[in-house]
Amino acid sequence: MSDNQLRTRTPDAPAPRSIAPGPRATAALRAAAPALAVYAAVRALGLLVLWAAASATGKDALTRLSGRWDSVWYQRIAEDGYGYTVTLPDGALHSDLAFFPLLPALERGISEVTPLTPGGAGLLVAWSAGLLAAWGVFAVGAHLHGRRTGVVLAALWGVYPTAFVQSMAYTETLFTALAAWTLYAVLTGRWIAAGALCVLAGLTRPSAAALIAALAITAAVTLVRECRAGGGAGPVLRRNGRMIAGVALAPLGWLAYVVFVAVREGSPFAYFDVQAQWGNNIDGGRALASFIAGLPWPAALGLCAALGLLGWLVVLCVRQRQPLPVLVYTLAIVVISLIGAGYFGSRPRLMMPAFPLLLPPAVALMRLRTTGRAAAVLAVLACLSAGYGAWTLLGAGPP
Repeated sequence: MSDNQLRTRTPDAPAPRSIAPGPRATAALRAAAPALAVYAAVRALGLLVLWAAASATGKDALTRLSGRWDSVWYQRIAEDGYGYTVTLPDGALHSDLAFFPLLPALERGISEVTPLTPGGAGLLVAWSAGLLAAWGVFAVGAHLHGRRTGVVLAALWGVYPTAFVQSMAYTETLFTALAAWTLYAVLTGRWIAAGALCVLAGLTRPSAAALIAALAITAAVTLVRECRAGGGAGPVLRRNGRMIAGVALAPLGWLAYVVFVAVREGSPFAYFDVQAQWGNNIDGGRALASFIAGLPWPAALGLCAALGLLGWLVVLCVRQRQPLPVLVYTLAIVVISLIGAGYFGSRPRLMMPAFPLLLPPAVALMRLRTTGRAAAVLAVLACLSAGYGAWTLLGAGPP
């Protein structure tokens, strides 16, 4: 394992106490301003195309963003708490315990102190978290490959094929914001902050398991490497006390909710039973293989090509020698998204928080001879993403 993959702070990075927190945050926001502006522009384009398409077809764009599919479940939890269950015709139970509590808690809190409904509060959270996520994505990209690459990385995340979900009252933007800033905290040696952010991520989505694994594996490799270097277990543990504390803190949010469901339902594995009722159990990829096998051969070939592209991006991330926490997080998100038995159409959405997959394309775009060419590519991608988003949101099925 190379030092590059394990590094947590660049050699020329400023000492964390060299600048007062206020001015440092202001400077960081100023540096991220181009990335936030580009991200806001591409998401605004998506909303504009959705509004135009919805108006042309006599549909309500706002309802498509805040009042359908998973967002309805979150709003019901925000209004009434947990306890709602739907029995399907085949006897399967869909319980609201499948949904983690941070988003509905924020929706409830905002709706109680503002005129917003829980749905409106969900949109406020999603859109605000989208900007925070773009900032965190930029921060990771800029830390690893420079400020311009960070801007392009944030833009690419904003034009991801299912980026329309970033404008919905869903948890993807909130989780990505927490994940990006957790990874940035690890890369810059702020382990306690990373652990605290990971606690919040663990209250947002079950895929926080990927983030917890990234912190734990990075810490374990660091400790083993330092012990092998002859430091002795005692001094190594004392020297890395903050890292160990951050790793111990990281899983508490995820574990707290799993324990809550277990106590409520009277079974230690109740949360996993709830997910299985929703069809979200882990099957090792059998459901994905069966779905592909059942497609007409042109569609099956196209999907296999898309999976091949995904695999190529993963290889590029490894060849790019991304730092260990970033690489572990990315691989874990990809694996979790592929080995579940859930609805196939949700898999690209579940993979969207794996923003480091876009680092190789971002670096490649920066190698184009002119900034105009990179901008043109991003503009085309933004238009395609906006069109696909409008078509999907105005359709019948959930994303």
